[in-house]
Amino acid sequence: MDIKSTTGKLLKGDISGVVSDVKSTIKRSLTLVGVIIVTVAASIGSGLFVLPSFAASVMGPGIWLAFLLAGIVFLPGTLSKSELASAMPVNGGAYVYLERSYGPLIGTISGLGLWASFLLKSAFALIGFSAYMYAVTNYLDIETNSTFIIMSALVLITILNILGIKKVKAFQTPILALTTLLILVICVIQLFDGSFEFSRPIDGAFDVTKNDPVLVAEAAALVFVAYAGIYKAGALGGEVKDPEKNLPQGMLISLLLITLLYVIVTFIMMGAIDGEWWLDSQGAPREDPIFAFVDAVAATEIGIAMALLAFLTMISGALSGLLAASRFLFAMAKDCLLPEKLSATNQKFGTPQWSIILTGVAMGVCILTLPVKDVAKLASGFQIMVIVALNACVMVLRREDPKHDWYQPSFKSPLYPYIQIFGIIAGGTLVALMGIKAILGAAAALILGVATYQIYGKKHYSENND
Repeated sequence: MDIKSTTGKLLKGDISGVVSDVKSTIKRSLTLVGVIIVTVAASIGSGLFVLPSFAASVMGPGIWLAFLLAGIVFLPGTLSKSELASAMPVNGGAYVYLERSYGPLIGTISGLGLWASFLLKSAFALIGFSAYMYAVTNYLDIETNSTFIIMSALVLITILNILGIKKVKAFQTPILALTTLLILVICVIQLFDGSFEFSRPIDGAFDVTKNDPVLVAEAAALVFVAYAGIYKAGALGGEVKDPEKNLPQGMLISLLLITLLYVIVTFIMMGAIDGEWWLDSQGAPREDPIFAFVDAVAATEIGIAMALLAFLTMISGALSGLLAASRFLFAMAKDCLLPEKLSATNQKFGTPQWSIILTGVAMGVCILTLPVKDVAKLASGFQIMVIVALNACVMVLRREDPKHDWYQPSFKSPLYPYIQIFGIIAGGTLVALMGIKAILGAAAALILGVATYQIYGKKHYSENND
């Protein structure tokens, strides 16, 4: 709840507006540890369990460098978002920052683009989930309908989101801890195995960098979405305790942990197994690279256990993604840029149920209609463009202007403005390298945002702010 706005309504005698504000407030329940759990869980699902094979199909066994490069390019945006979040610790994250900086039209475009990006990331996790489920059912000789299982998982995570963030964290914590521990144990064992080949991932990375650096950048652009979970913390700003401290710390710690995990695991995966094991019999990237890795270096039974944990982890990631995506609709509805119904919260659980349900339905449509790689490219493209906008946002708000007197962040990005300039240039370069599909996705978000603002948001936003 915006205290200044609510006080103004009270002084004007707008009792219904005050009641609406109070009803739409979500309780702050996430601690620093909770922020890290939500963001890491949201990232490592599809980022670790699906993307490595797609990246390897682009640049071969040196993919650890692509993940490292993506993490470096993500750093300026994380610093900028940490600063913005410390000044505006409310639900909606990047949408709120861009709307406050550039106005309702840009806010509508960015809000719907972010919503699409986060739900695509979550849909990507559930699509990849089916490959691990197939590994388990094939081993147990059980016939299942993968579409039915995926849709059932989507219904489950939608219900868990409506039940509230504490239920989400309770579901994620044990899965995240067990999965990460098992992967790291297997990787450490392989690192000391006599057959491990250090030169394979090292030469793979630097040979490609020397001969065709564009491939490294293309792979980095593709895996960029693996870091998107970090931004989920900002989208949940209104539910974080002591947000001025916990939001910046949580995002930066999560970025460090996730980058180290991706780099270490992908390095060891590629050093442990020779050949193009990340491709299936048709020469297409496998959607279950972690299962293929564990199955090759350990017992099949351990691979099956890993597959079980993998699809639970990806459900966990989709859970966080739906949680964050729904908050963009919630925040936009509170600003009267979308129908008020989407800002209504469940009386018992205090969650924005209609925003959650709409997001879940949209995820279902994506799962049923889009192939895996297209989903990954679109989600990465949206995320990169958001990072460019957030870096520019900090530069706009830091300028001495009476209109920006309200901007008082408790955390300030170091190396300003050089790190923001680097983030803008690097992000723009990656988007260009992603090709026509990323550009078409951006155009679609632009058209949808402008149309929504002109048809609904412009009138209702003006009425609310007159």
